[in-house]
Amino acid sequence: MSGLRQQLIVALDPLDATSGRARFSDFDLNPDAPRLDRPLRPAAVLIPVVDHGDGPTLLLTRRSDSLASHTGQIAFPGGRLDPGETVVQAALREAVEEVGLSPDHVEPLGLSDAYETVTGFLVTPVVAWVRPGFTLTTDPREVADAFETPWDFLMDDANHRREFYDAPDGTRRWFWAMPWGERYIWGATAGMLRSLWGRLHDPAREAVA
Repeated sequence: MSGLRQQLIVALDPLDATSGRARFSDFDLNPDAPRLDRPLRPAAVLIPVVDHGDGPTLLLTRRSDSLASHTGQIAFPGGRLDPGETVVQAALREAVEEVGLSPDHVEPLGLSDAYETVTGFLVTPVVAWVRPGFTLTTDPREVADAFETPWDFLMDDANHRREFYDAPDGTRRWFWAMPWGERYIWGATAGMLRSLWGRLHDPAREAVA
């Protein structure tokens, strides 16, 4: 698995970059959707690749049912940047706050493509190599549950689906989805995974490919 770690380091932008390349967004599959008329708010997520001996996994969370938005959705640990924070600092802080993932187990490797969400955030994914043996303590105000999904499943193009829902205004909205058992991974989380897949397997692709 050290091969995967090295592959990620080569594929990702350096940690000291201002932001990952802003190449992808919720609007890639919905070019006619209206954008918010305000500056994008910076945010970061941690994409934790857990180095298990029998195969790597990705650590994901299910958002609390009591949150005001994106209730119950699958997400990476993450959130808005505090004043003066780098994206790496924000991603590590959010991982501690949301799931209690100690930085002692986390080695940030690099930045994936910054991702614009329909809600007006510019999210930079910080990909990290995580040593197993950690203990998680989730914050129930933010996280209902944390779980691991096989890396090979999420990085298999055959599991990447383009699905849609019909919005209340009658417009059809498309999104990436990667259903895994009872876990429905979709939206920005799936879009960022799709982008990471592209860096590793097809760097020249278009976002909607």
